Amino acid sequence: LAEALADKGAQVTLVLGPSHYETFHRRVQTIKVESAEEMYQACAAVFSETEIAILSAAVADYKPAAVASEKIKKQENALELSLVKTTDILASLGKKKRKDQILVGFALETTNEEANARKKLKEKNADLIVLNSLKDEGAGFAHDTNKVTLVDASGALTSLPLQSKTDVACAIVNYIVESRHVEKAI
Repeated sequence: LAEALADKGAQVTLVLGPSHYETFHRRVQTIKVESAEEMYQACAAVFSETEIAILSAAVADYKPAAVASEKIKKQENALELSLVKTTDILASLGKKKRKDQILVGFALETTNEEANARKKLKEKNADLIVLNSLKDEGAGFAHDTNKVTLVDASGALTSLPLQSKTDVACAIVNYIVESRHVEKAI
């Protein structure tokens, strides 16, 4: 997505979690982060200067309440782990979003896909949700291909065919540009 935007002429800030991915595109500045909190802080820091924000990372919804400083030794009894919610980056940015900004989120759903995507779109104040379903063969994390449905604030659904993830990224960027008439933003 970062490279697809940059290829359209955008200056891109890529907030990148732990990954082997690297880009050397001259229009992409990368900020590397390790945790959900660091990702939130980096996104919040650049959001006010952003015209289009695409939040595609699969950020954990929960984190351990306490982190052990040393290895936890095996015990006879079961180990209980307490979790706390992480900051919902999309919802947080949605609360700060201006009318001249475009906010895009992703939703990976396994049941009631369309209804859950529409709910997320409204609750998070997003302009577009890219819906991924694990039910689609060849789609998801373990493939070089994906099949997504774009759910926009007007209620329109646009289903993209199974294609390479590069082609999916280009289609998403083209959809944003064409549907919102943001040529001048890019």
